[in-house]
Amino acid sequence: MSYPPPIYDGESGEVSAHVVRAGLEPALVYPNGNRVFYLARGTATQGTFGLYRWEFAGPESGPGPHFHRTITESFYILEGTVTIFDGKDWVACHAGDFAHVPAGGIHGFRNEDGAAKMLLHFAPGAPREAYFEGLAAGLGDLDGDGYDRFMREHDNTWV
Repeated sequence: MSYPPPIYDGESGEVSAHVVRAGLEPALVYPNGNRVFYLARGTATQGTFGLYRWEFAGPESGPGPHFHRTITESFYILEGTVTIFDGKDWVACHAGDFAHVPAGGIHGFRNEDGAAKMLLHFAPGAPREAYFEGLAAGLGDLDGDGYDRFMREHDNTWV
């Protein structure tokens, strides 16, 4: 494997770092208390990735088995236990554990043992904010065609 083609062709570098401070307020708070922090939106990374901190409030929640056609998804557990579906089994992951799911990989995640925190990384940097915000607004509860359209628009295929 080699390095990809250059995406910056300047001679001396530029001032362009993106810093997010620890005291950031959550971008979303779900009705169940889960909190989502937008650390790096795809729009801020020129579409290379998106990074989010997900804080489970305590009640069990999280998506069942699904896959994405256009993005990869990675999980890094910060605190507590997050159970990740690896395509065959639900695997309890603890602080320091990491899981990567390539495009097409069947996966899901949930907290079964109370509060937990993790980082979610998507590559490339798809606009996942609209998906998270739609779910928080109850769009994931639509019936029939509306639900299917919402999931298709956000590259979620349930298995």
